Amino acid sequence: MIYSRSIRKNSPHKRPILLFPEAMPQAHTATNIRNTMKQEGLRITPQRFAVYANLLGRADHPTVEQILEDVNADLPIASKASIYSALTVLREVNLVREVLLDEGVTRYDANVNPHHHFVCRGCGAIQDLPWQAFSCFDLSQFSAEVTAESYEVTVKGLCAGCRA
Repeated sequence: MIYSRSIRKNSPHKRPILLFPEAMPQAHTATNIRNTMKQEGLRITPQRFAVYANLLGRADHPTVEQILEDVNADLPIASKASIYSALTVLREVNLVREVLLDEGVTRYDANVNPHHHFVCRGCGAIQDLPWQAFSCFDLSQFSAEVTAESYEVTVKGLCAGCRA
């Protein structure tokens, strides 16, 4: 599993220290991945399979470029367009989601359950935070002029590796 690619190159450590080990990606077999895609009615192409398997095996919220680099290590026929196409299809059936943070770069996550994020301002690591950590907001408190449907909290700070 690859975690270090979302870490800044000048970082003193290669892997983020997980704040919540339960956020660690679970092992997924090829059969499980195929079954999940079939349940969503997807045609299983090598690119879609590779992109989804890649995202399921990591917790670092990669960019398209990072996914492309990893997928091409195993499947050298993938292009940036095929990665975008696979991500679009996977997102439409709610198998992956986009993560938009302050940096202005779209990242992707196979954890589609409600959760928040921690971003280390030292090394750039992004980690999932459990939903329960900030589940107490009452969206009905907003004025009648807006209809709030959901929210995500991004906590910024230093991970244990950068504090050391």
